[in-house]
Amino acid sequence: MKSYVVRSQPPAYVCESLSAYPPLLQELLYSRGIDNPKEADIFLNPSYDDHVHDPYLMKDMDKAVERILKAIHNDEHVVIYSDYDADGIPGAVVLHDFFKKIGFKNFENYFPHRYDEGYGLNENAVLSFSKSKTTLLVTIDCGISDLVSVARANELGIDVVITDHHLSQEGKVPKAFAIVNPKQEECGYPCDMLCGSGVIYKLIQAILVKKNFGIKKGAEKWFLDMVGLATMADMVPLLGENRIFAHYGLRVLRKSPRLGLMKLLRYANVDQRFLNEDDVGFTIAPRINAASRMGIPREAFDLLTAVEDTKADRLSLYLQQINEERKGMSAFLVKEVRKIVESRKEKGEPTEIIVVGNPNWKPALLGPVANNILDAYGVPVFLWGRADGDVIKGSVRSDGVVNVLELMKHALPDTFIGYGGHKCSGGFSVSHTNIHQLEANLKEAYDKLPKIKISDSFLTVDRRLTLEEVTWDTYRIVEMMSPFGEGNPKPLFVFDNVAPSIVKMFGKEKNHLEITFTNTRNKVKAIRFFFKSKSENVVPEVGKRLSFVAAMEKSYFRNYPELRLRIVDIL
Repeated sequence: MKSYVVRSQPPAYVCESLSAYPPLLQELLYSRGIDNPKEADIFLNPSYDDHVHDPYLMKDMDKAVERILKAIHNDEHVVIYSDYDADGIPGAVVLHDFFKKIGFKNFENYFPHRYDEGYGLNENAVLSFSKSKTTLLVTIDCGISDLVSVARANELGIDVVITDHHLSQEGKVPKAFAIVNPKQEECGYPCDMLCGSGVIYKLIQAILVKKNFGIKKGAEKWFLDMVGLATMADMVPLLGENRIFAHYGLRVLRKSPRLGLMKLLRYANVDQRFLNEDDVGFTIAPRINAASRMGIPREAFDLLTAVEDTKADRLSLYLQQINEERKGMSAFLVKEVRKIVESRKEKGEPTEIIVVGNPNWKPALLGPVANNILDAYGVPVFLWGRADGDVIKGSVRSDGVVNVLELMKHALPDTFIGYGGHKCSGGFSVSHTNIHQLEANLKEAYDKLPKIKISDSFLTVDRRLTLEEVTWDTYRIVEMMSPFGEGNPKPLFVFDNVAPSIVKMFGKEKNHLEITFTNTRNKVKAIRFFFKSKSENVVPEVGKRLSFVAAMEKSYFRNYPELRLRIVDIL
């Protein structure tokens, strides 16, 4: 349970400036840094034509375009090398579909195996490409740190065009033919937080500027189903150009004719017509990621590019099944890690940083598990397992108290074979001989690094509401702020001193909570998924008053639109 603080009201000059909008919308805009009509209009009315940037503002874009056009003109063999997650795979689909659309056939899509090859451009794969007379390699969502593999490609006569959005390690970049990455130095692109699929989409935009291949202007927007999916799944800030991609991506996803996507949504009981960002984050993305975590990433790619009904049906069912397996295995791992952490706490051992692993754990499953442990304990979490041979691989998560990239960088020099990621998440590999020193080395580095004070005792909410204000009119105002995600969270509201009339648990395992309030003009339902009464300070009871924080949402359960509240915390 957390205390909460309600955001302050906008100053008078902001209310006057935004007077064309309802008071609630004024407050929501102001809390997100918008205080004038121009910025409000751009935010509330995303425009592809007006707000998408010139792709040639990105460094090396002209070189990348010319090299790809040359390959197309000369019918060179091109390899599209993509990461295996819900960013890299949709990006691979986008470039695949573009090449198909313009009639270019001399290409192949390649996805490294998560366990056998690992993240990034694999040198052995590069060697195999040379045997198939490949002359151009285009990376998607990877490559910026692969100095050795790119150098090897150069030796073999393969030009490499890197498209990526990650930071390079220690400022060093490969000697590629072209590097298209908004985060690289001396790149003045206005939106430097694109995901990998967003970067490859900009490359396609740039190609069409030079040569349209008979494609009608604007037809490339149909690729935005995959770009929007990746943008929301990869949790980049949904601001600026990313907001455009997410907004239009959802519109295209709702109409997308992709057989595999339609089949996947049916198996998951999601109505494609009303698909939203939550469906992307909690339904589509986990199934795409399950392909590499539990098997072969190409299965997800084949699903999203399937043109045969039987193939789409088989693959969508397969992803549904392996995702269920993944959830079961992840739940087991969460229990195992928590058991270890609780045992350490009982012994009085320090837990300001959690480092736990087991050679029998699958590294690919540890990212979501680390997220769960981070939510439970609020400290940096390092989890590791063994993929193959003597190499230990793991995932790390942090709430921002410490930059985990800096933390790994400041560990003793021989601690890691390699590492990468962002300030709050990443991955690492450790040799079998060094794994026994990992925890001690990380704790030593942690103690030396500065910490950012983050108070988790306060939950910031946008406004107090009464249950009578939970109406479709209020929801329509909230919905104007969507799509929600990183950088634009769902508005939260606090409801004070209200008494439930019905309290029940639902779901197959009866682990979800539903509260009904009837002391208003209308019935108001509030739900909380995965409610654990033993770990809650407040357990709802009929007639017993409580306060809670919730977001407002529209549910289409059983194809009937229902306005309800999604509980974030019971106070």
